[in-house]
Amino acid sequence: MTVRLFFILSYIPLFAHLYAQSDYWQQEVKYTMNIDMDVSTNRFKGTQKLEYTNHSPDTLYRVFYHLYFNAFQPGSMMDVRSRRQGSVNGPGGKPDWDNRVRDRIYNLKADEIGYQRVLSLYMNGRKQHFKTDETILEVQLDKPLLPQSKAVFEMVFEAQVPLQIRRCGRDNPSSKVRYSMSQWYPKLCEYDAEGWHPTPYVGREFYGVWGDFDVSIKIDKRYVLGGTGYIQNPQQVGCGYEEPGTAVETPKGEKRTWHFFAPRVHDFVWAADPEFKHASRRVKPDLTVHVLYKNTNVAEAEWLGLLDMAERALPYIESTFGAYPYKQFSFIHGGDGGMEYPMATLCIGPGAGLHEWMHSWYYGLLATNEYANPWMDEGFTQYAEDRVNAWLDGPTGFAQEANYTSYFTLAKSKLEEPLSTPADHYNLNAIYGRAVYSKGAVFVEQLGYITGALVRDRILLEYYRQWCFKHPTVADFFKVAERVSGMKLDWYRDYWVHSTKTIDYSIDSVWTENGKTHIRILRNGLMPMPIDVRLRFIDGAAEWHYIPLNLMYGAKPHEYAPAPSITYAPWKWTHEQYVIQCARSIEEITEICIDPSKRMADIDYKNNIRFIK
Repeated sequence: MTVRLFFILSYIPLFAHLYAQSDYWQQEVKYTMNIDMDVSTNRFKGTQKLEYTNHSPDTLYRVFYHLYFNAFQPGSMMDVRSRRQGSVNGPGGKPDWDNRVRDRIYNLKADEIGYQRVLSLYMNGRKQHFKTDETILEVQLDKPLLPQSKAVFEMVFEAQVPLQIRRCGRDNPSSKVRYSMSQWYPKLCEYDAEGWHPTPYVGREFYGVWGDFDVSIKIDKRYVLGGTGYIQNPQQVGCGYEEPGTAVETPKGEKRTWHFFAPRVHDFVWAADPEFKHASRRVKPDLTVHVLYKNTNVAEAEWLGLLDMAERALPYIESTFGAYPYKQFSFIHGGDGGMEYPMATLCIGPGAGLHEWMHSWYYGLLATNEYANPWMDEGFTQYAEDRVNAWLDGPTGFAQEANYTSYFTLAKSKLEEPLSTPADHYNLNAIYGRAVYSKGAVFVEQLGYITGALVRDRILLEYYRQWCFKHPTVADFFKVAERVSGMKLDWYRDYWVHSTKTIDYSIDSVWTENGKTHIRILRNGLMPMPIDVRLRFIDGAAEWHYIPLNLMYGAKPHEYAPAPSITYAPWKWTHEQYVIQCARSIEEITEICIDPSKRMADIDYKNNIRFIK
């Protein structure tokens, strides 16, 4: 059985399961693409056959495609937006440039710009009329596509690869990688329960349709490639992909064809360079990890270290975040920092490798609409990266400390925007980064404070189990979290995601009354939370006091055994103070501390602790 046939058959039950659910549907694509690259002009011609299945209950009268390369032209939306950012000041009074882009697009010459041009388009053999609006192609269908029906679109297109500026391109000035081929083909826009998503490419994030990609790339035979999917002709391409000890069938002529097949993915990336070195390792029986790199800006040993990292970390990653279902992953030199894709990443150095690999779970397998909710990918991935790094390094302190510090800077900047802001619509680049990465990561860690860390971990695995190979929304995640935890958590979404209100609790006063110690706690911030309070005593003992929030309609399990814990009646969110009691005298208490774990993102921790002499 061929590799391709094996994976097609293995995913049939999954497709059947997905579409058998009466309350859920998603569209399906099958791409077959053949391209012919001219490395002397940096242009290629291509054909695309796209089988599109409309699993929705809706009749479709038009379809949309992304033409991402068209963003890399002077006067494009990406160009204008980038130059606008350089004219406004961010935190610290510095221009809010994305230093990778700045005004570089505006200064591109004719042979340096990017473009994608659709030359012809047919649906079921009939010519279709279309129009291009920069990075979006709109097709008015001559016959509507009915629910539960299929159409075959056939396209001829041509493209020019832009100079490397953002994610995709050629001749990266630092890594010297020849081609970083992301967003390189006309890509069908996603249609979901909210309708079409023909989002212009202004600079950030992606959303794609699940399906299979069969891609053949004809290119100068000196070039070595890596990318999404499984190479179908390893004996023809060689370069370390062939079976060890076997001969490679060197093609005649100046070009070689690389044939990839990728099942159940929502995008396809590749990269090529004549000086790529290729190393690989089977890190478990059904998973091979590849590294393709050049000896330019990073030592070879660091690139090869990714193989060690992947082999060591994978068991922990899968037990914590879910199984990696594909048979290969490739770390590929290129890009502009790091950028994730199914089964592969482009990164300028190995330091970004773990972060981009963790995207395989939240971008690659769960695949939320990154444009609408970038924090659900970037924030969860940032959290996962730091957690895995902490596991690899051993106990070295609070794994998420850097994310909390970054969030506190954001919250105090007075420039914060809600996490619910769409990716391209953040006013400042600097605020976008701190919000979706740092505040997004804090969301996951702080959820563990609210529900208990072990319950949070069960939530993450159940989220993966229910929504892998789908497109979960914010509401879908919270539905899972509420079911697993037994709590209401919509208040957490409303405050943390939809507002910029902050948390600040303090110890107000301590006194003796009726032979007991009384401690008054104040809520100074506008975001309410459940509260952990730890008391330490002169004899070395500790005691925990837990106050659930009334909006939770539940309480987390005691996390701090064997120390005793007292659970109180819920704190009503409208009330600004709460009093707890301790049977031991003030003279016996040495320390009172609100949330010593520091998982609650309290913006003024100094007033969380009081020492009693």
